[in-house]
Amino acid sequence: MRSFVAVLLVLTAAAAVVVPATVVMPGSYLPLERSIPLNLHVEPEALRARDKARHARILQGATAAGVVDFSVQGTSDPYFVGLYFTKVKMGSPPREFNVQIDTGSDILWVNCNRCSNCPQSSGLGIQLNFFDAASSSTAALISCSDPICTYAVQTATSECSSQVNQCSYTFQYGDGSGTTGYYVSDAIYLDTIVGQSVLSNSSSTVVFGTYQSGDLTKTEKAVDGIFGFGPGALSVISQLSSRGLTPKVFSHCLKGDGNGGGILVLGEILEPSIVYTPLVPSQPHYNLNLESIAVNGQLLSIDPAAFGTSNDRGTIVDSGTTLAYLVQEAYDPFVNAITTIVSQFARPIISRGNQCYLVPTNLGDIFPLVNLNFMGGASMVLKPEQYLMHYGFLDGAAMWCMGFQKVQQGFTILGDLVLKDKIFVYDLANERIGWTNYDCSLSVNVSVAGTKNKDQYINEGQLSVSSSLMIGHVYKLLPVSIAVLLVHMIVSMVSPIL
Repeated sequence: MRSFVAVLLVLTAAAAVVVPATVVMPGSYLPLERSIPLNLHVEPEALRARDKARHARILQGATAAGVVDFSVQGTSDPYFVGLYFTKVKMGSPPREFNVQIDTGSDILWVNCNRCSNCPQSSGLGIQLNFFDAASSSTAALISCSDPICTYAVQTATSECSSQVNQCSYTFQYGDGSGTTGYYVSDAIYLDTIVGQSVLSNSSSTVVFGTYQSGDLTKTEKAVDGIFGFGPGALSVISQLSSRGLTPKVFSHCLKGDGNGGGILVLGEILEPSIVYTPLVPSQPHYNLNLESIAVNGQLLSIDPAAFGTSNDRGTIVDSGTTLAYLVQEAYDPFVNAITTIVSQFARPIISRGNQCYLVPTNLGDIFPLVNLNFMGGASMVLKPEQYLMHYGFLDGAAMWCMGFQKVQQGFTILGDLVLKDKIFVYDLANERIGWTNYDCSLSVNVSVAGTKNKDQYINEGQLSVSSSLMIGHVYKLLPVSIAVLLVHMIVSMVSPIL
């Protein structure tokens, strides 16, 4: 391990010569992976069913110290079943768990060793682990008298077992899946970067849940649990930021083409073209005020009340949703406008209930840009690939289908289809979300200073997306392919010496 670290330390210095510098403030980070079995083709009905389960859960809910960096891998193709997940280490001694990244829920929870119906293997090609509180010297069950037990969690019910004085919880989703278990507090381990020091194995105590049951226990997409990134007080980001361990802001940039990948950090990605809109206050999810939709620069005739926020309506940003969903009042004029514009150049067809188009040429030459306009003048520009899905070929033409799905009533939800190829900043400290179109294979600048003080940078060092090392205070987030090439070059140079 020490020799590997030494090589990467040399690598970071060499890379500073050949790669343009970007800035990332000191922090702590974890590796994030996204696994998508490339041999598994999924019909839109299955994707809608998966999203429906998530949306049912939503309807039921009707000075920072560092950066946590998640190196994203995988593709965003919505026709393949994929999960964004990260590895977290918890307990004493530390044990590693693969947990799905979910901005639609708050709680971090993992399978416990008493799970009777949890799979022993995963079709995602990951090693499954189980949490055993009895085997961790730092674990403690949350008692009935603990304030956490009485905390009003929007999507869970807490109750107490008087026999054992343990606080339990239950998440129940619309499709019958869910998780039931006990709240536990234990150590979570982060590689923390402070100033010019690299502090490995630093830890903090967090509260999370144990056990898993329901749909998420199916072998083909099994993970060890869910890492809730929601805005609630029990989310790990809220727990850590309240103690000054991480900033109260996180950002992602999901690469939509090629081999996918991207960036996810607890920190604020800085890019001059980012526009911000306020979060709707006092909501359990990331609700925004969508005001209008324009197709090819023309505003659609949609009653603004269609986008109003209430207990069972509104517009939500949710990176855990595969597709995108529009309420019927907006969906019909949206699809009609697209079809009218492209009908001369692409043949509209209906395939399995979806509006599709046979496209004989480049997609961008035919389909218009779409603008989602939000409060404060913030406009989200969607390229055709961000509202359409490629679904093979028919009669010698590429078939593209509408990625937005119609919702009779409920929430308009912006999922990965819309979020890809954009920087998104969830600024919880200032109650706003920002975005801009971006090539997510490129480096980004990240600050943990907060929006009121952006100049807390120091001017040397590097971070590779594929490594967990930082030097100094100025860091680079590099594409994995570049980092691998540089490692090869450095190893080639030092091998004769060794």
